Amino acid sequence: MSEMDSISPQEIVRAYEKYKKDAVAGGYNINPDAEFTKGLISGLLVNQSRYGYPSCPCRLAMGNKQDDLDIICPCDYRDGDVVKYGACYCALYVSQAVLEGRQPVQSIPESRPPRAERKKQAARAVDLDWSKLPLPVWRCKVCGYLCARDGPPEVCPICKAKKDRFERFI
Repeated sequence: MSEMDSISPQEIVRAYEKYKKDAVAGGYNINPDAEFTKGLISGLLVNQSRYGYPSCPCRLAMGNKQDDLDIICPCDYRDGDVVKYGACYCALYVSQAVLEGRQPVQSIPESRPPRAERKKQAARAVDLDWSKLPLPVWRCKVCGYLCARDGPPEVCPICKAKKDRFERFI
């Protein structure tokens, strides 16, 4: 029995409805092709079961949450891809034009930098001098929301990403 077989159709439908509701609440759209979208959500549920987090089903996860934070759905690349191509890499999230049928979903090139470049970016963030501000500034890596406080919020008020999707920004 595969991991896919262990996810019931009812679980997929519940997750589909939740993703759809959360997308609309955050100002996003999910792919209108319900069967295709349920397939993606099934992959997210498999990855949730496998790794403990819903990494993008169209990318190779490392199985280490810290290494995969940028590809936990909704991934860090969603907004840029939706703006530029009309859909995110896996096509779970789509633009209004795609939703309305004015733009077809097309092949989307990978926006995720190679692992070595991601490590360099993380190292640069650590090298900044945070001591000049009274409070650190936290940035949601999914939607860009910024807040100045002692620690990141538990959930992003804009896109609903969890606390671990924030980075210290300034």
